[in-house]
Amino acid sequence: MSNFVDISFECMPLRSVGRLDVPLDAAPEWIDFAKRVRRALTKHGQFNTYYLHDAHCIFHLTNDEKIGMVGFRFEGVILTDADDLRTLNCDLEIDLETEVCDWLTADAMNWLKESAGHAIRIEFDRYIHAGDLRATLERLAKLRADSDAHGGFLGMGL
Repeated sequence: MSNFVDISFECMPLRSVGRLDVPLDAAPEWIDFAKRVRRALTKHGQFNTYYLHDAHCIFHLTNDEKIGMVGFRFEGVILTDADDLRTLNCDLEIDLETEVCDWLTADAMNWLKESAGHAIRIEFDRYIHAGDLRATLERLAKLRADSDAHGGFLGMGL
């Protein structure tokens, strides 16, 4: 246990979603997930938006993993600035998953739930900067240059 707050998530850039249909024989869990992603796309769009799922935020309130731990699961959208360099906001569903904390009160639970949102935003900024940011910026600059060279159009011979 080296972190006071452990955060893990799977991240799907919404700009990578090409199709919204679900196979007819898909499992009910997959159908529900696809519906949540579709709602996120409708509400927030595809650009500078990331869908976090299979996600957990665990607070360690003591130095003993068996005492003083509060864990949340979360899912939803992170919104970044135009250059995808900084988290601007989030639209997350955060729910209590587990807790081993005899002294936890309702007020403390609400405060920790709110704190989870702040911790997730900070962790997503760390996630952004841990990625290959330089290669992404170079790729975006090349795309802009190609677009400008073609009068602002790319693809389909336009």
